[in-house]
Amino acid sequence: MSDDLTTLHDDGVLEIPVSLETGGNALDRGAILAGTDALHRVMRGNLKARAVLLTGKGKNFCAGGNVSDFASADDRREFLRGLAHDLNTFLSALYATQLPTVAAVNGWAAGAGMSIALHADFAVGGQTTRLRPAYPGIGLSPDGGMSWLLPRIVGLGRARTILMRDEALDAETALDLGLLSEIAEDDSLVSSRARELAAELSNGPTGAYAAIRHLLMTSSSNTLAEQLTAEAESIADLAVTGEGVEGVDAFLAKRIPDFPSARS
Repeated sequence: MSDDLTTLHDDGVLEIPVSLETGGNALDRGAILAGTDALHRVMRGNLKARAVLLTGKGKNFCAGGNVSDFASADDRREFLRGLAHDLNTFLSALYATQLPTVAAVNGWAAGAGMSIALHADFAVGGQTTRLRPAYPGIGLSPDGGMSWLLPRIVGLGRARTILMRDEALDAETALDLGLLSEIAEDDSLVSSRARELAAELSNGPTGAYAAIRHLLMTSSSNTLAEQLTAEAESIADLAVTGEGVEGVDAFLAKRIPDFPSARS
């Protein structure tokens, strides 16, 4: 399945671009809306995706919002509020699908582009990948969940420094901080490596991936006792799913589990 922007590959990977070559790889509102629609179709069961791949269609993943559009808006406050709402709806849908997500972070991921990259379970960068908040440079504050996710990944003190000093982080620094999960050997390999990883996740136990993500995201607000209970309930629930049964049966039979078939 493919429309003008999103593509569902045969292996169950739903590819969603967040920026296009036009507009300097700025966040593309039409692409975000198309991505949201595709994710909603996944949630309704009309699109059989098992993993999500976020990409940029040009030399950069996403250079942030289109500042020219900000400046030309009749009402800048309402324009930015509406754009932030569309981005928030997209990110909320991304989480609601409970699908593992990979970002192919080639070139720059700035502003909203950096925010989106932080939401991916795995972010693959290249040798020239750069991440930058970019908001203070134009006198604005973060959106797209950056102020929530960044301190959870790097710690409050480091997040404050990155944001307020508007630091441009190279690939190695981003990898060390956990903002990238790996760096491809060559920039030309970023897209193919991210695609390969997304396919690998699509063939894996997506129910377990969703549970892992949920447990990690809620752990900071739980007591140890609450987290132990949540883990016990989660593993018990998964044990009777198709994937859970297939995983255990395959282990005992000493064969590779077929998780995609177990979900159908």
